Amino acid sequence: MEISKKTDYAIRMLAELVRNEGGIVSVRLAAEKNDVPYSFARSIQHDLVRAGVVDSIRGSHGGMKLAIDPRTTTVRVVIEAIQGPICVAEYADDCPPQDDLNGFRSLWLQANYLLRDLFDSVTLYEVVMEGRCPVLREGYQFEALTLEERTKLA
Repeated sequence: MEISKKTDYAIRMLAELVRNEGGIVSVRLAAEKNDVPYSFARSIQHDLVRAGVVDSIRGSHGGMKLAIDPRTTTVRVVIEAIQGPICVAEYADDCPPQDDLNGFRSLWLQANYLLRDLFDSVTLYEVVMEGRCPVLREGYQFEALTLEERTKLA
């Protein structure tokens, strides 16, 4: 699985909205502050509106505003809103078990589950405002930890 440039830019723009805590942010400002080409930012805004992640506000003081709660919206929701379902191998979910002749389908399927769990384990707010990042803990569960907490583990 590869995070597309479009998804990376979209997440950068959303981070600006999270930092502005529910306020309206112009697309131009979000693009400039996060090193996103403005022409691409306009296209991304349309995709985010269509996905229900942001609302578009018209007018001289318009821009975009979060339509989701960043405290409960996981990174997976955003990734999938922009580039579709997270998967390492597209056929892994669709392939019947008896077709797994070489054993790799199960491996790709587990990788799909692992990535989904990783991106579901942290919200936009946790990443942007608290600097949290998922870490795989005992029991194979992800836990979103701050840099300080991650440093203590090392």
